[in-house]
Amino acid sequence: MSDSHNLLAEQRRALILDEVRRRGGVRVNELTRRLSVSDMTVRRDLDALARQGMLEKVHGGAVPVSEPSAHEPGFEAKSGLELSAKEDIARAAARMAPPGSAIALAGGTTAFALAQQLLEVPELTVVTNSVRVADVFYGAQRAEASGGAEPRPGAPTVVLTGGVRTPSDTLVGPVADAAIRSLHFDVLFLGVHGISVEAGLSTPNLAEAETNRHFVRSARRVVVVADHTKWGTVGLSSFASLDEVDVLVTDAGLSAGARAEISELPPELLVAGEPADDTDC
Repeated sequence: MSDSHNLLAEQRRALILDEVRRRGGVRVNELTRRLSVSDMTVRRDLDALARQGMLEKVHGGAVPVSEPSAHEPGFEAKSGLELSAKEDIARAAARMAPPGSAIALAGGTTAFALAQQLLEVPELTVVTNSVRVADVFYGAQRAEASGGAEPRPGAPTVVLTGGVRTPSDTLVGPVADAAIRSLHFDVLFLGVHGISVEAGLSTPNLAEAETNRHFVRSARRVVVVADHTKWGTVGLSSFASLDEVDVLVTDAGLSAGARAEISELPPELLVAGEPADDTDC
């Protein structure tokens, strides 16, 4: 098999995987039309992706791999997924942090992207239980200091809760819970492992679920930042219903079916990167 043929196979498989993740499943006959290849070629590609654990073959097509509800991927494993979607979400959500406000920023890779957008919002007080998020702000402060610059007027004040570190570099447990219970936030920005109509917001980590409950109770406004792949995912423990969410910020990959479901629910839906996102919130 030539190198050019291998490259084409890799490109096809990347397209197939993207379709499976975006649409929640594909059929072989759809892929043969879209990719202009034979039925046998598509089936070989699906076999290869299934052997790598990237998707699950079903009769006539393929669906995303079903993860155990208690499985918790680490920060590095999640950091390379849906990068452009997370950046769009972060830019849209950052406009919901008024200068001078007290905000909470929970853990996760989307919150990490949001933290980078919040560096330019003046006079923020940021409370976070994410080591990675805190490092964004601390790193910016160290860069200014090493360059001989005085701290910027209005630079964010960052408070990192204590607690036990999870695989996603989030601090949870009684110490974190006690710190959060004593505070009151104007806005909570919350990344999630999964979100659905039935289960609400969920996570595979029981201790993180409890810490997130305290975040939600301590906030006047709850903004969930979640790319489209989180819709329909259910973790081991639910910690909030969709009734408790004020705004759901997601990306343009969210399916029409999911949008229809959300339209019947209390949260305001903001799809980052679409025309309706051009105005300030």
